[in-house]
Amino acid sequence: MAEGLAGRLQHPRRSLGDRHRSQAMKFLSLAEEDPDRAAASVDWAEQNARQALLHDFTSDENWRCLAHIKKLRGDESGLRALMQDLFSVLGRDPEQIAQLDGVAILEVSEELLEAAFSNDALDIEKWWIDVAASETELAAFIERVGRLDLSDPRCNVLFGRRLERMHAAGHEDSFIPLARRLLAQRPVNYELWTDLGRLHERREEYDEAWFCYDQAQTHYPEARLRNEFRERMEARLDDGVRKPWTPPAIDARDEFLARMQSLAVRIAAPDEAGTIEREIEEEIVTVTDIDRIAELLESGENSAAFFLARRLVATGDKTAREWLDRASEALAADDEIHIP
Repeated sequence: MAEGLAGRLQHPRRSLGDRHRSQAMKFLSLAEEDPDRAAASVDWAEQNARQALLHDFTSDENWRCLAHIKKLRGDESGLRALMQDLFSVLGRDPEQIAQLDGVAILEVSEELLEAAFSNDALDIEKWWIDVAASETELAAFIERVGRLDLSDPRCNVLFGRRLERMHAAGHEDSFIPLARRLLAQRPVNYELWTDLGRLHERREEYDEAWFCYDQAQTHYPEARLRNEFRERMEARLDDGVRKPWTPPAIDARDEFLARMQSLAVRIAAPDEAGTIEREIEEEIVTVTDIDRIAELLESGENSAAFFLARRLVATGDKTAREWLDRASEALAADDEIHIP
């Protein structure tokens, strides 16, 4: 998982983003200097601006550059899609998305962009300065995370970095539940699993640490995080005597995965869970776990499907292995980014 687009998302390449944005600006200058070839130059400018944003979605300037080109071309649908994409990176806040309804996007795009950056800075340090200004701002951010859709891979990485900044500032008790919410929506984020596991290990919450390292190694086997944790635990000494340790029981692992599955479902469809329960009660329909995984995948709730499949595999259900692979493939497909 460390390779390919999903891996690169973890570490946006600012230098490549800057280079492509610089190229985009050069082509825009050529369009002004040579009107006969303006259309071709603007095409090249837009291609480079898209690449800039693909390499570094954390740069305000990359968003401004592509938005400027789309406005220059009068591409209303493309500009609207770009704004929707930005709001996806910022967590698909319904209040933000509602701003796009019935507005002349070509006229207000710049104002919307600047308002978004002002209220929710992409730059981590600037964001932290704003949030750390008061306990009220921090509390508002924590509350906001609880109602956002953070499944976009760029959004998940962005908010993961924000949580790391909170953690570094000593807000451990807030970091843990928020990190779980991010991981419920994008379980392939092995770096956040690793950070959460290390925190649990330091707090001597060893079962929770094991679960996190187990998830991290599932998505990034080369790291051997679960294996190394086991070695550390088995090497512990108590008054010079080795202290025995065994991994958590299957029941405990199942409970952990059930919590993550439940959290993923609640986030993906906050109003749907109750509806499903009522329908089941009314129709007395029996749905197998495999059927439920298929339904979750069909409805795009890939994270919930993944955790349910892992639960079944952990309890020895061999038929669930194929469905775990399908869920893993669906999660990987979720990381594919298409810049408008």
